[in-house]
Amino acid sequence: MKKLSLLLLILVISACSTKESNLVVKANIKGLKKGTVYLQKIEDTLMVNLDSVQVKGNSEFTLETYIESPQMMYLYLDKVDNSEFDDRLDFFADKGEVTITTSLEKFEEDAKIVGSRNQEKLVEYRKIQKRFNDSNLDLIKESFEAEREGDEDLLMEIDEKYENLLRRRYLYTVNYAITNKDLEIAPYLALSEVFDANIKYLDTIYTSLDKKVQKSFYGKELKSFLEERREQEKMEDEIAQENTEIEQE
Repeated sequence: MKKLSLLLLILVISACSTKESNLVVKANIKGLKKGTVYLQKIEDTLMVNLDSVQVKGNSEFTLETYIESPQMMYLYLDKVDNSEFDDRLDFFADKGEVTITTSLEKFEEDAKIVGSRNQEKLVEYRKIQKRFNDSNLDLIKESFEAEREGDEDLLMEIDEKYENLLRRRYLYTVNYAITNKDLEIAPYLALSEVFDANIKYLDTIYTSLDKKVQKSFYGKELKSFLEERREQEKMEDEIAQENTEIEQE
């Protein structure tokens, strides 16, 4: 019986390890002569290596893996050029082929990624987010100057501008997710960008998702997150009610 169980376990492990790759990443890091490049993903809050290749002279290489559902992946470059920093690119992967072209000198800045519709929408979203981030930096600078001058009225005005900017950013993300309800980037943005928003916004995003997206990796994650938020808010309401009753006694 033990031998049979061991045999079944070996067969299961073998079956899982021989899944045919359905994601191919073709990359070219111009200027890279030597180093190791890893294809990674986040699993249970940990960064996991899925494939790797040692670069020795040829800056073009291919990485492969198997994915169940579209999700964020990472291209990590472990350099051996005595540089103080290593580099990591993120991209939204889908089944099929992804092409990444960049340079060693400006690994993130020069990156051009061609692949899924989710990746296209991610790039589009981040362009708008950069405007919000730039506005936020301007407000931070204004706040420092107002604080240095001791201008309380201006500080209050800047705080109001910050709250309005934050509200606009959240609403833009929610609307962007709903507009792209047929893509996995919608639940991903809900989880990564507006997870602390009012639960009604997150629920609106989830209920608007196409059925296939609800069944995707991030769709399931969003559903679980919503259930946790509801349970947490229920507990907080119960505690608040108990405290109110105690105060009234």
